[in-house]
Amino acid sequence: MSVLTINGLEYRIDKDINLLEYLRDELQITSLKNGCGEGACGACMVIVNGKAQRACLLTTAKLNEKKILTVEGLAEREKEIYSWAFAEAGAVQCGFCIPGMVISAKALLDQKSNPTNKDIKEAIRGNICRCTGYVKIEQAILLAAQRLRGEISAQPLNKCGVGISVQRVDAVEKTLGTGQYVDDMYIEGMLYGAVLRTKFPRALVKKIDISAAKAAPGVEAVITAEDIPGQRYWGFIAKDWPALVAVGEETRYIGDAIALVAAKSKSLARQAADLIDVIYEELEPLTSPSEALTQGAYSIHPNGNLLSKTEIRRGDTKQALKKAAHVVSKRYTTPFSEHAFMEPESAVAVPEKEGCLTVYVGSQSVYEDQHGIMAILGLPADKVRVVSKLVGGGFGGKEDLSVQHHAALLAQKTGKPVKLTLSRQESILVHPKRHAMELELTTACDKDGMITAVIARIIADTGAYASLGPAVLQRACTHIAGPYAVANIDIEGLCVYTNNPPAGAFRGFGVTQAAFACELNMDFLAREAGISPWEMRYRNALEPGVVNATGQICDAGTAIKETLLAVKEEFENASYAGIACAMKNTGIGVGLSDISRVKLQVNNGKVTVLTSAACIGQGLATIVSQIVCETSGVPLNLIEVAAPDTWQTPDAGTTTASRQTLFTGEAARQAALALRKAVADKTLLELEGQVFYGEFLGSTDRLDSKKTNPISHVAYSYATHVVILNEKGKVKKVTAAHDVGKAINPKAIEGQIEGAIAMGLGYALKEDFPLKNSVPQVKYGTLGLFRSIDMPEIETIIIEKSPSELAYGAKGVGEIAAIPIAPAVASAYYNFDKQHRYDLPLKGTAYKK
Repeated sequence: MSVLTINGLEYRIDKDINLLEYLRDELQITSLKNGCGEGACGACMVIVNGKAQRACLLTTAKLNEKKILTVEGLAEREKEIYSWAFAEAGAVQCGFCIPGMVISAKALLDQKSNPTNKDIKEAIRGNICRCTGYVKIEQAILLAAQRLRGEISAQPLNKCGVGISVQRVDAVEKTLGTGQYVDDMYIEGMLYGAVLRTKFPRALVKKIDISAAKAAPGVEAVITAEDIPGQRYWGFIAKDWPALVAVGEETRYIGDAIALVAAKSKSLARQAADLIDVIYEELEPLTSPSEALTQGAYSIHPNGNLLSKTEIRRGDTKQALKKAAHVVSKRYTTPFSEHAFMEPESAVAVPEKEGCLTVYVGSQSVYEDQHGIMAILGLPADKVRVVSKLVGGGFGGKEDLSVQHHAALLAQKTGKPVKLTLSRQESILVHPKRHAMELELTTACDKDGMITAVIARIIADTGAYASLGPAVLQRACTHIAGPYAVANIDIEGLCVYTNNPPAGAFRGFGVTQAAFACELNMDFLAREAGISPWEMRYRNALEPGVVNATGQICDAGTAIKETLLAVKEEFENASYAGIACAMKNTGIGVGLSDISRVKLQVNNGKVTVLTSAACIGQGLATIVSQIVCETSGVPLNLIEVAAPDTWQTPDAGTTTASRQTLFTGEAARQAALALRKAVADKTLLELEGQVFYGEFLGSTDRLDSKKTNPISHVAYSYATHVVILNEKGKVKKVTAAHDVGKAINPKAIEGQIEGAIAMGLGYALKEDFPLKNSVPQVKYGTLGLFRSIDMPEIETIIIEKSPSELAYGAKGVGEIAAIPIAPAVASAYYNFDKQHRYDLPLKGTAYKK
């Protein structure tokens, strides 16, 4: 018997149980989160007798007669101060890590009421944030300390429109842990799901015996491929991914699902899944694109191992090479990388009346989830409702189905609610990664350093399934010439199936890899031409009226040169500095359907924004609220944003391609224009029940368009980053200048840039995803994610130059800040030690020997 005092209440526990499991599953104290289960992330931080500790590493027996505090147990004044401070600083994005950060902050401030910046970094070094880059979290803790000491007070903000750093509308609920993520849901009579996955990346499944599992205690359903009522294969671009692998089929990667179990508890479900007896014939996997493309290699899919090919050609590269004064040809490699979003995948499926099913998700598109579930379950749209809860980060990694369809199958089979949540290790094995790429790049220039030709050959390892691989490859090809004017282009890319984990969308969407090659070649050419890396970029940078690599004429808002000018002095005055530029499309583009929709509904004297656009941490609900406020004149406190819901909110497309601020922002502006006309004559109470609709369609041309100057994308963002090393070879400072069009919420933009820089630094210096015979050899704690103590100083420079009316001129910023960091770091290291580095993560640095 253990006696614990939790948030001031005494509990007697007659069994030894993991503290995190006890608090969340038995007491339903859900502010603390299960981010990794291995003591690496800090999302489950609690205070035990005054000290911050990770609940996932503790058991109730070891805590006998101890006092435990979670965010729920804070004094009301503390709750108000911490929620204000984190909101005011702009420290909250996806929010999943924030209650753990608050706990670490309280443990510090209880001991040191006036901490230094170093104290704060040390206090939260056990907490990982994948969104913010820690900068604004540290600022929030300083603000909280000042409030607690009585030195400052909260000041109301009297403005609310476009261009103002209003507090995020979801900041308080995320800070205090009252906002609900899927795994925080508990429903009476709910079952728990578990998935049996293959033991081998490639094996023939010869037999599946589920008899022992079906007979196990608490088990209510066991499902195999033959039980799927609809289409067993799904996918965005190719229907090549089986919901469950059938007897007689081969597995294609280590995350393939063989069978599903629903039981009365998580442990019973897992135990039953382990009782399923599968007989495999293990086969040799194809572990690389070169193996997969070898003549005679077995076909992973019926149409062979070459999934797609992208070609872009303009001008005459052969003649350009003959006339060039300088030619540089190099080969680069980039690895798979893990999104490492804080919230592991989770879904709750609930059977409703008349054969309907509601599935609660934390993904990047409720409508894509609905379409996949409908197909697999064999149900029409009016029988499948998908509702989003809060989303604990995505970065592209929550576009594909992972748990949604499996939870739905189990709920349909049992007629009961089913929750299915992946463990962190399962998440690492299952969801698609950033593509590993091999890039051979030739760049030529004349004697003055003007680029005359770009020739590229790219091979992308898309793993076992297509996911969004062809589109990722396409973006790599369209962006590998960089934000520069190049008349002669010859680019070819191959997207190749292997037995590695699938690769799909990841922040930067192929451009991250392409920019690494492009920008380092620019440095080589600058040295050949005898000019500075800054000057090389400035001479070739795109500007309004100039044609980019795909033939599109740059619009009046093109501001890459302005970003270069903003960092010129910083770059030239530093001893060990590297520089890199980037461009990134806003919107899906290339002739594909790309539309967003918004409804504004007046209810009880307030305006409710209805849109399916997912907020995955970028702050979309706040941005849309600001646009509606600015356009209609309705105050921010009278605007609410509903959760994405396929039965209530119109389809706004997936949160991907840095598109939502422009696309959904413009749809919201159009709806708000109609609302403005209505409120000119009537009050909101008089408009009760009325709905105002807006939409925006981004019209573009196909990549193979015969037009001389096709429109590939509705907009592009541009950026230049400078990375400065100290005398010991560690990153001292990053200066990031970004062309954002119009800053709807400047503080939110800063947070996006800072977080992307943290991710980019990890990609450049520490993060890796090693495979052994196609099996990942990592845990969350060994991924190499940057922590607070690793972060350098960050200076953000926002460039606003956009004559466009669309969403007040805003352009996407969610992806681009992650793109130029790796080449800028590599460039800085060359200036530090004169060593060329062609592979990520960079070797021979202070971070990775």
